[in-house]
Amino acid sequence: MQKNILILDFGSQYTQLIARRVRELNIYCEIKPYNKIPEDLSEFKAVILSGSPFSVRHEDAPTPDLSQIKGKLPLLGICYGAQHLIQKQGGSVEASNTREFGRAHLQDIKRDNPLFDGIHSGSQVWMSHSDSIKSLPDNVHRIASTEDVEMAAFQFDNEQTYGIQFHPEVYHTTDGLALLENFLVKIAQVPQDWTPAKFVDMTVADLKKTVGNQKVVLGLSGGVDSSVAAVLLHKAIGKNLYCIFVNNGLLRKFEFEDVLEQYKDMGLNVKGVDAAERFLTALKDIKDPEEKRKRIGNAFIEVFDDEAHQIKDVTYLAQGTIYPDVIESVSVNGPSVTIKSHHNVGGLPEYMKLKVVEPLKMLFKDEVRRVGSELGISPLLLGRHPFPGPGLAIRILDDITPEKVSILQEVDYIFIKALRDWDLYDKVWQAGAMLLPVHSVGVMGDERTYEKVVALRAVESTDGMTADWVDLPYKFLQNVSNKIINQVKGVNRVVYDISSKPPSTIEWE
Repeated sequence: MQKNILILDFGSQYTQLIARRVRELNIYCEIKPYNKIPEDLSEFKAVILSGSPFSVRHEDAPTPDLSQIKGKLPLLGICYGAQHLIQKQGGSVEASNTREFGRAHLQDIKRDNPLFDGIHSGSQVWMSHSDSIKSLPDNVHRIASTEDVEMAAFQFDNEQTYGIQFHPEVYHTTDGLALLENFLVKIAQVPQDWTPAKFVDMTVADLKKTVGNQKVVLGLSGGVDSSVAAVLLHKAIGKNLYCIFVNNGLLRKFEFEDVLEQYKDMGLNVKGVDAAERFLTALKDIKDPEEKRKRIGNAFIEVFDDEAHQIKDVTYLAQGTIYPDVIESVSVNGPSVTIKSHHNVGGLPEYMKLKVVEPLKMLFKDEVRRVGSELGISPLLLGRHPFPGPGLAIRILDDITPEKVSILQEVDYIFIKALRDWDLYDKVWQAGAMLLPVHSVGVMGDERTYEKVVALRAVESTDGMTADWVDLPYKFLQNVSNKIINQVKGVNRVVYDISSKPPSTIEWE
């Protein structure tokens, strides 16, 4: 894989958004922990320092050795990264009187500086820090301010070393992508040649080299990620790929049959395995969401292990893991906070003698879809909403029973079908229903009811790292609510979730 850009992660939840913005410019990048800088930097053309939940003023603040980078490669420090550059060169960073968080506007831009080429005063930026740079070293000059932050951007004299105290990677910084393009293309002169076609070529070549003539078993889910992973692997190793689609008893209504039918015309070798009873037994009386994920993950591994033993000489287990799965599960790239674990992240137990291959683990969801399009996968499949690996188990906010699964399947079916019927499905990034662990008093036909509550959730996003709730029409919500209450026995109240990510997550568990 070409390396081009190195992003050093200090633990910011925004680090992955930096990578995604860089890739939008058709430039490949890699994220590494601040304390694991590659010894060989010859393949990198520029370096970006991320933000951080830490303060540079604290004794335990992350402190990288930049001796082989600063002044030798184009360097851009963002927020914490910028403050670290200044503090280490003798400037001062102090606690702000008030936390500088939210929208601000650039002013006093040094128009002749290439970092701000085409960016004008008044451009909106997004601040998120508790510290501010108060004074610059003698060899550093200011190149932009905001109303409240004098040192909003700076450059080291006679170096391609820059720092900014705002976040160009977030949506609210209106010229953020332009600034990154100025730094990467105009200053660092990085070629914009990383495309879906190039990813396919490189990944297929890498899979051929890694896997060779060995056999691979892949767990299909019917979703975009595992499907794209399957087609990539099939392109690389052909008949040596064995796909398994498992009914874990937590799928959507009719999904097991529909997905098997869907794969028939894709040339994949797919076997359907009905293991619903095994999963539901493993989940009996379990309410904690993390424990649910672990048990489902273990059950999947057991099923794949059983199936792999029926195929002679299988060496690899392939998974459709993507970047947000990895980032939200474990702090692999820095001191970031674990949000939740994912059942397909974290390796295999020792008793399972298979190696893991994850061809998509460095891609975001929108990138996976573009790669799938390059591979000729049906737009209908690529346009499917993401569906959590643990299935409906993490949308039932209580212990799992066949009755609760059945109720939620019916609710979900009505909701998703209505989105399609009202031509809203493609306007939504992900939608689903949650079965809440509460009962509600209702009246049906002059009789008192005391039944379950369901919450509907629909969000818009590009990569799942951030998301906002979709303003669905009231008439639509009224229609769906009436259908659910009238047609699904056991539900007498429907609510709609209007929370964004952050601070909420897309799934409730």
